[in-house]
Amino acid sequence: MKSQTISLSINITPEQQGTYFTIPLTIPDGIAALTLSYRYDRHLAEPRPLAAGGFTAHPEVNIIDLGLIAPDGTQVGASGSDKTEIMVSETTATPGYSSGPITPGQWQILVGAYKVAPQGVQVQYEVRLDDKERQLLKGDLHTHTLASDGVHTPGELALKARRHGLQFVAITDHNQMISRAALPDGAGVTLIPGVEWTHYQGHANFLGVDQPYDGPFATNTLAEARALFQSARDRGALIVINHPCDPDCGFNFDLQSFPYDCLEVWNGPMREPNLRAVGLWHQLLCTGLKIPICGGSDYHRDTPFIFLGGPTMCVQALSAGTSDILAAVRAGHGFITYAPNGPILELTAADSLMGDTVAWPEVKTAHIKVQGLAQGDVVRAITAQREDVVFTAPADGEVSIMYTLDAPGFVRVDVLRAFLPGLPMLPALISNPIYFEGEPNSG
Repeated sequence: MKSQTISLSINITPEQQGTYFTIPLTIPDGIAALTLSYRYDRHLAEPRPLAAGGFTAHPEVNIIDLGLIAPDGTQVGASGSDKTEIMVSETTATPGYSSGPITPGQWQILVGAYKVAPQGVQVQYEVRLDDKERQLLKGDLHTHTLASDGVHTPGELALKARRHGLQFVAITDHNQMISRAALPDGAGVTLIPGVEWTHYQGHANFLGVDQPYDGPFATNTLAEARALFQSARDRGALIVINHPCDPDCGFNFDLQSFPYDCLEVWNGPMREPNLRAVGLWHQLLCTGLKIPICGGSDYHRDTPFIFLGGPTMCVQALSAGTSDILAAVRAGHGFITYAPNGPILELTAADSLMGDTVAWPEVKTAHIKVQGLAQGDVVRAITAQREDVVFTAPADGEVSIMYTLDAPGFVRVDVLRAFLPGLPMLPALISNPIYFEGEPNSG
C-alpha cells in the first residue's frame, strides 16, 4: 500500500499551559487510513551526585494531550497523554477514536497543553496517510440475525464469515434497522448496516445507512412505498431489489416506479427463480439500461444447500470500508461466484473494469481472465446479440483470452459448471458488463 507522510513541529510556551488549541491538517482525497504519532521531551534528566556514585532523576516536566477533529467539526477522538500514536480508518480505529471514512479537507490536531516546562517544549508530529488501493474483496450482501428470523448475532456472523474467507457481510434483518454504532468489531470483517424492507408485494435491501426511512415499514399504497424508497435514496442507501422473480416473495411492484441501484439476481442456491432474474436483467440491459447486479445467500442458518457466502459477491473496492464496498457494488465493479472458493474473474477493456463504459470502436476488445476453473467448465461471453462459448476447460486451471465486439453494446461473462454428474450445467459465476458506447456504423 502506498503512503505519504506529513511532518509538523510546534513550540509550546509556558504561557500556553492549561489551554487547548488546534493545528490544521489538510488531508487529500483517496486516503484509506490516517496514523498520527507525536513525541516530545516529557521528562527532564537531572543528574545528582552521590558520595559513591550518581543518581539521575527524571521528573515529569511536560504533559501534552492529543485529540483529532474531522473536517465537519466532530471530535474523532481524544486520548489525553496516554497514547503517542493513534490510527483511524473506516473499518477500525484506536480505542478512544471513532472509525469512519477519511474525508478530504481540513482536519485538526487537538493539542492540550496540560503541563509545560519553564523553557517551553518542542512537539514533533508525524502523520502517515495510507492511500486507497483497489483490491478484490469477497462478501455476502444478504444475511439475517436473531433480530429477525436468523439464529446468529452479528458478531457470530462476522466470525463465521472470516472462517469462510469473506471480508464483508451486510446485516439485513426483516424490517429491523441496525446502526453502524450497534455493530460489533468484525475483527477483519466489515459489517455493513442494512435492513431488508419486507412487504407482501416485494423485498428490498437498503444498505449502508443507519436509518433509511422514518416511521414504520408498513405501507398500503404505492405512494407510501415509493416514499420509503425515495427516503432511502435521499439518505444515501444502496437500494437492492431482492429476488425479483421468486414465486413466493418476488417483486410485484413495477420496477420503473421505484428508485433502485442494483438487482439481486442470485439469491441463495442457483435455481429457476435466479435464472429468471438473470433473464430479466439481461432484457433490461438490452434496452440500454445500465443496472448492476449483486448476489447474497439470504442466510438464516446452515442447511444442506444454504451457507454464508453462497453465493459470494466479489467487488473491486478501493478499501474495505463500507462506503468503498458499496460504491463498488453501485458502480458494477464486480461479479458473483457460487462460493468463497469459486472461480475468480478479471474482465477489463483497456484500463476499464466491469461496470465501466468505454468508447467503441476506439476500444472494442475485452480481456477475460478466469482463475479457479474446474474441468469441463464453460466460459461464455454474452452480448445483446449473442452468447459465445469462448473456452471449455480441458482440466482444472485458468484461462486468459481476448474477446472482440463487432458492434457497440455490452459484454458480460458467465462460467457454467456441472456441479454433479448427470445434472445440467448451472452458473458458477456471473459478471457485471462492460459497456461499449458508439455508433454502430462507426467501426
